Amino acid sequence: MTTTLSTVWDTPERQALRTAVEDFTRDRIVPHLPQWEDDGRLPRELHADTAKAGFLAIGYPEEVGGDGGDAIDMCTVTEAMLAAGGSTGLQASLFTHSIALPHVIDAGDPALIDRYVRPTLAGETIGSLGVTEPGGGSDVANLRTRAVRDGDHYVVNGAKTFITSGVRADFVTTAVRTGGDGHAGISLLVIDKDTPGFTVSRSLRKMGWHCSDTAELAFDDVRVPVENLVGEENGGFYLVMQQFVGERLGLAVQSYATAQRALDLAVAYARERDTFGRPLIARQVIRHKLVEMHSRTAAARELTRRALERSLETPKTDPSLILDAVVAKNQSVACVEWVVNEAVQIFGGMGYMRESEIDRHYRDARILGIGGGATEVMKDLAAKLLGY
Repeated sequence: MTTTLSTVWDTPERQALRTAVEDFTRDRIVPHLPQWEDDGRLPRELHADTAKAGFLAIGYPEEVGGDGGDAIDMCTVTEAMLAAGGSTGLQASLFTHSIALPHVIDAGDPALIDRYVRPTLAGETIGSLGVTEPGGGSDVANLRTRAVRDGDHYVVNGAKTFITSGVRADFVTTAVRTGGDGHAGISLLVIDKDTPGFTVSRSLRKMGWHCSDTAELAFDDVRVPVENLVGEENGGFYLVMQQFVGERLGLAVQSYATAQRALDLAVAYARERDTFGRPLIARQVIRHKLVEMHSRTAAARELTRRALERSLETPKTDPSLILDAVVAKNQSVACVEWVVNEAVQIFGGMGYMRESEIDRHYRDARILGIGGGATEVMKDLAAKLLGY
C-alpha cells in the first residue's frame, strides 16, 4: 500500500498515467525481460515503442521535444514500471537520456537540442553520459580525458568506463579537461559514436543490470567540432553538479520502488507457500519481517517524495535541497538493500534461482549505493552541508 500526506501524487491524471505505464510494462516489457538480460542489452525499438506510448519523454519540456510534466510525473513512471515487474536495469538503459540530455537542455543551444535532444526523446537515437574514468570513480574534478582546441575542433584523448548504454549509444555527452587542474578546467562535449578514433574498447559484464549495456570507451585523437561544446568552455563541472540532485532523487525513487516490489512479491509468496501444513505467512517471524520491510519502505518513500516536491520549486544549487537529495538517496538505498535481502530469505531456495524475479531485484539493487555518488561520498557531503 502506498500512502502520502500530499495529494499531488494521486491526481486523476497521475492515476491514469500509472495504470497506462503498468499495462505497457506487463505487455511490452515483462515477457521479454529474461531474454534481454541474456542478450545483455535492450532492443533499440523499445525506445521508439516507449516514446510512441508517451512515456519516454515525460518530464521534459515540450519546447525541446518532450511530453511535458515534472519530476513527480517521472517518478510515477518509475514506480509504475517497477510495480508491474520491470527492473532498475531496464530503466537505467531505457532512460539513459535522463543523465545524457539535461546538461544540453540547460545550456540551451538550439542547434544541439535539435541534433541530439529531440531525436532522443522521440526514441530515434540513444544518448549516454561519459564522466567516470578508470581509477577515477566519484572524483569528477580530477578527470584526465583531455580535449585540446585545434582550430574549429577539439582533439580528444582519454578513456571512460562504466558508461551506461555506451555500447548502443549514438552519442556521448562527455566530460573532458579543456583547462587546468581541478573542477575549473572541465568542459562537456557531445561526441558522436561514429567519429574516427572513438571506439567501444570493451562491453562490460556486471553483477546486475544485465539488460543494461555498459561500456569502456576510448578516445584516440577524436576530432570534435567546436559547436558540440555544451555551455561555456571550462564550465562543464557546474553543469554536471547541477544534475546530481535529479539523478540522486531518481535513484532514491528506484530504490524504494524496488523495495516495494520486493515486499509485494514476498507477501504473495508467503501467502501461497505452505510449510509444515501452514501458510508461510502464518509464522510470526515472517509476519514481523514483512512489517519491518513495509515500515522501512514507507519511510524511504515519504522522505524521497517530500524532497521531490521541494525540487519543483527550489533551485538545484540550494544546499538544503542538495542535502535532502543526499539523505533521501542514502536512506532509500539502505532500505532496498535490507528489503531485497529479506525477500530472498523469505523465498528460500526459489529466491536464489534466476527464474525468480526477486533474484533480479537482489542483483540490481547493489549498484544503487554506488551510482550517482557512493554512499560513503554522500555521507561525507551530508556532513559538510550539516556543518559537522
